[in-house]
Amino acid sequence: QVQLVESGGGLVQAGDSLRLSCAASGNSFGSYAMGWFRQAPGKERERVAAIDWSGARTYYDDSMKGRSTISRDNAKNTIVLQMNSLKPEDTAVYYCAGDGTHGGVVVGRQPRLYDSWGQGTQVTVSS
Repeated sequence: QVQLVESGGGLVQAGDSLRLSCAASGNSFGSYAMGWFRQAPGKERERVAAIDWSGARTYYDDSMKGRSTISRDNAKNTIVLQMNSLKPEDTAVYYCAGDGTHGGVVVGRQPRLYDSWGQGTQVTVSS
């Protein structure tokens, strides 16, 4: 497993942008598919975006499609989620997650597919 630490959350206003980063430790980061998830109070954890091991394939779920961009830098062991046009309903704890068991390919959006998780970073969007 890799160890993951998120940063970049905070309090913003509706319409603002925010850039979340996730730093990974460990030598196997480059073989992991990675994802960003979020969980709002009283709701299930849901995937926002994912990226394969190479960065060539990206996936966006309906919640932030068209308003977010996921990217990775394997040389720096980091992934980034750029979020734009934020809405109050985007308020949640955002988690970085890694899947090291499927050859670096993104195989689905279920949280159970990911075996490494960060501690989360709070994003609050005020109206």
